[in-house]
Amino acid sequence: MTAGLPGPPSPLGPRARIAVLVAAVLLLAAGSVGYALHAETRAGGQQAGADASFTLGGPALYFRDTATGRVAHQPRAATPGAGTTVARTTGGPACDRFHAAGGTALCLRAKPGVLPRTYAIVLDRRLREVRRITVPGIPTRARVSASGRMLAWTVFATGDSYATTAFSTRTAVLDLRTGYLIKSMEEIPLTIDGVRYHAPDLNYWGMTFARDDNRFYATVSTKGRTYLVAGDMKHWSAKALRPNAECPSLSPDNTRIAFKKKVSDDPSAPWRLYVLDLRTMRETALAETRSVDDQAAWLDDSTVAYALPGAGGGRRSDIWSVPADGTGAARKVVAGGSSPVAVG
Repeated sequence: MTAGLPGPPSPLGPRARIAVLVAAVLLLAAGSVGYALHAETRAGGQQAGADASFTLGGPALYFRDTATGRVAHQPRAATPGAGTTVARTTGGPACDRFHAAGGTALCLRAKPGVLPRTYAIVLDRRLREVRRITVPGIPTRARVSASGRMLAWTVFATGDSYATTAFSTRTAVLDLRTGYLIKSMEEIPLTIDGVRYHAPDLNYWGMTFARDDNRFYATVSTKGRTYLVAGDMKHWSAKALRPNAECPSLSPDNTRIAFKKKVSDDPSAPWRLYVLDLRTMRETALAETRSVDDQAAWLDDSTVAYALPGAGGGRRSDIWSVPADGTGAARKVVAGGSSPVAVG
């Protein structure tokens, strides 16, 4: 056919042309799915699993190595100095979010494909897979209770940043003892200011469990506001404790909660880390003055750790720690890491 000249009329009628178009779309979709399945097979194979020698030991600081996407660990007290790096043990599973406690680990891994999905993978002490649940959304938060019994994870259903209002989350809870899975915490009866609260825009994220595996704390958002809520799994109820508290993390002694508080409308730096005393409800600003968009992890009863973007931008991040009483200064504990958790 000569360029620029119309071709001969199609011998196909309108219905036939539509059928051809649909077939072509399906063929392209099949190709995309085939590629996604191929990528998933590669990610779910030996490359994504932990090496046989890599287990949950301790005491050590476990984290996601942002260079490889796999879990690594290093001694808890190690701190990288100027121009030096701390030796780390590599070979853990490939995860986008990771947490572990009580001989159980939770690995959230983004599933390749056209629609965003997440694998919530339960691992034993040897980091062997014992259960896998596929959920729609992008992985963002993971927590395991101190006993290893209760697991919670949060995914973004839409959007990918807590700094905007255009997002929706879904938080699920798995009880390993009973095998019962709560697919969404949005159905739990909620009380705000002493009144039973109903709203279609409820979002839960960032759960953290008490030592009894029954009480929990989480963030709930509705109508543009966030609240710290305390919940009871056995009685299936939750109540708001205070406004403007996100991504709670309960201390090992169960007396305080580290959280991020919105202190600015600047979307590039909206939050600051605080610790809340649950007995007095007094909050303390921590020495870290940079904006932290993370669910902090307690390294012990006096120190919290969190991830901040690393130098050079991109997906690299570093892990920092700071005293939980508002004194001292932040210090870098892992270069090129995220999802910190103290094990052992």
